[in-house]
Amino acid sequence: MKLAIDADTCIGSGQCALAAPGVFTQDDDGFGAVLPGREDGAGDPLVQEAVRACPVQAITAEEG
Repeated sequence: MKLAIDADTCIGSGQCALAAPGVFTQDDDGFGAVLPGREDGAGDPLVQEAVRACPVQAITAEEG
């Protein structure tokens, strides 16, 4: 599964980075970003919590 954050939807709440700091970070502007090399980490239970915690549902975990 591939992780992605919709940059147009993200409001920079930081919930993803708090829930799964080994997978998500915040960029220089404070918006969520997937750490390099972690795009395939959707199976991690902390990632699933980050997806649920996003207040604007900007994080997707897609097949393929």
